[in-house]
Amino acid sequence: MRAQDILVACRLLTMGRWDSFASLAASVGLSASAAHSSVRRLVVVNLVSEDGWRVNSTALAEFLVHGLKYVFPGRRGGMGRGIPTGVAAPPLEREFRPGDGEIPVWPHPEGRARGYELTPLCPTVPQVCLADPALYEWMALIDAIRAGRAREREMATQIVEERLGRGHGR
Repeated sequence: MRAQDILVACRLLTMGRWDSFASLAASVGLSASAAHSSVRRLVVVNLVSEDGWRVNSTALAEFLVHGLKYVFPGRRGGMGRGIPTGVAAPPLEREFRPGDGEIPVWPHPEGRARGYELTPLCPTVPQVCLADPALYEWMALIDAIRAGRAREREMATQIVEERLGRGHGR
C-alpha cells in the first residue's frame, strides 16, 4: 500500500458513484493511472471490493483505527503557516482548544493558520481538501489518529467507527 491509497479510499467514501478513473484521479490530484493503481491495491488488501468498487467499511475502519499510525505515522515539523488539520479542523475543532501555535497544519501557501507543520498523508491532500469539505474532514480525522494525543486519537477513532459502522461516507 501507499499513503495515496488511503486518500483514494476516503474519496471513494465521499464520492458515492463515479464514472471513470479520470474523474476519480482529478478529485484526488493524481493521474488516472495512479488512481487506477491505488484502487487495485485497495482491492488486493480487501479495503475495496472489485464488484462495484465499494469501500469495505468494516475493513477500512479497522485499518484506520489500528494500523494507520504504524504504517503511515504523522511527522511533525517546525512552525509554519498552513491549513489546519487534526484537532484544529472539522469535525474535531469544536471539541479541542489547543493553545496558540499548538495546532497541526499542512504547509500550504493558501493556509492562514499558524502552527506546527504536519506532513500530509500524501502531497496532494492540502490542495484537494480545499475543494472538498467532506474529504477534508476524513483527512483531518486520519491526521488526528496518525499524530494526535491519546484523547484526540480516541475521539477521532470514535467518529471514524461511527461513520463507517453505519456505512456513511460523510
